[in-house]
Amino acid sequence: MAQCAVEGGCPTDYIALSISILSFILLLLWSAFPFLFHKVPRTKGSGFWIPVIQVVASLILHLSLVISNNFLKIKKRHWWQSCYIWAVWGEGPLGFGLLLTSRITQAYQLYFIFVKRRLPIIRSYFFLPLILLPWIAAAAIIHMKKPLSDRCHMRAEWTIPAVFLHALYVVILVGVTGSVRHIEFRFDELKDLWRGILVSTLSIAVWVTAYILNEIHDDISWLQVASRFLLLVVASILVLAFFSISSSQPLLSQISLRRKESREFRSMSQALGIPDSGILAMNEPISRIDPNEPLDKLLLNKRFRQSFMAFADSCLAGESVHFFDEVHELSKIPEGDCVRRIYMARHIIEKYIVAGATSEVNISHRSRQEILTTSDLARPDLFHNALNEIIQLLKMNLAKDYWSSMFFMKFREESDTRPNDHDLEQMTGWNYSPRLSSVHITDDPFQHDHLLKNSACNDTHS
Repeated sequence: MAQCAVEGGCPTDYIALSISILSFILLLLWSAFPFLFHKVPRTKGSGFWIPVIQVVASLILHLSLVISNNFLKIKKRHWWQSCYIWAVWGEGPLGFGLLLTSRITQAYQLYFIFVKRRLPIIRSYFFLPLILLPWIAAAAIIHMKKPLSDRCHMRAEWTIPAVFLHALYVVILVGVTGSVRHIEFRFDELKDLWRGILVSTLSIAVWVTAYILNEIHDDISWLQVASRFLLLVVASILVLAFFSISSSQPLLSQISLRRKESREFRSMSQALGIPDSGILAMNEPISRIDPNEPLDKLLLNKRFRQSFMAFADSCLAGESVHFFDEVHELSKIPEGDCVRRIYMARHIIEKYIVAGATSEVNISHRSRQEILTTSDLARPDLFHNALNEIIQLLKMNLAKDYWSSMFFMKFREESDTRPNDHDLEQMTGWNYSPRLSSVHITDDPFQHDHLLKNSACNDTHS
């Protein structure tokens, strides 16, 4: 016992190491499942790279505990096994620090988007390093003072501030999350954040006990073995329960491994429960269309819009029509349902508006900035100017070629064989051109939706 406590390789060490490896494999499967099996396109924003940072931080945290606490029986020390690389930087700012910082960043995003109803003032790639600075400064001080022993242990005067730093970030996370507790989220963002807080708090309580015992009582062999076992096992539980995609990408949360619903959501509009969203059914009615009608009115015909979208995709220019389609879906959400409108608006902004987005549309800088700097993500005319510009581009480019394409011929042939005059979808609160009047829904399809009970705009805007 005394020998393996110093050199490593105790049976409990290998058990803890096995649990650690298994937890990390599960974490990788959990995070990659929507992309590999459901072919969900990844975004370029914080919704993708913050979960990636959490996965990387989890790996670093595990490695730092394994190497600095000598779980493996390695007699010869190499430079890459330095205590200051792993016990200070790995376990600190690059491990546990990054995990907590990522969650605080997600809570900060939720606060601005759903409480302030605007995009965060400080971008995530600035905010995350900014709140990580105290941890980096603490690690730099320890590195300069070099208080660690040969076994990577610190004395009590250094252990207590390190424990305080862990607890401080949990308190910050509790405070930021508490500011969004009154929002009735469509998905499980708040639930996941509180779960992360609960798990991290309980983990820190166990971790602090094991950490202090491991650092101070390094002369008691059985205590060394037991405390480092607890350190690694608790870290394995922490990264699994603490990690959550839904705070960043709600749609992915609906198709991840922990969701038990059999239904697959192909779009944000389906995940939000917007009626008549998604792919057309085989028995969908087909209506006659008049090519002399304005394009913006024709696009309200679901069959025509699908045909025109397929043609645009074949020309590698479909993002504009997809943008129209998703804004159309947004218009179906009542103005009083601010939470769901914000979900959809945020999704459209990340997919079509921000620079470098996967389907970035060609709009003027003025319209783009108007959307990105809006003070109300739920306002009905948020995409009004951008959509007008998109429709003008479609009229000048794709529309002319569509009328002579095989896509239109097929659509016209289907219209002639199964005529129906009830396929025009309604779009509330919009008027794209003088030739198209605003259409209003008489029967509210959301009147029985439980979300409307507590989701009024004046309840979520401060």
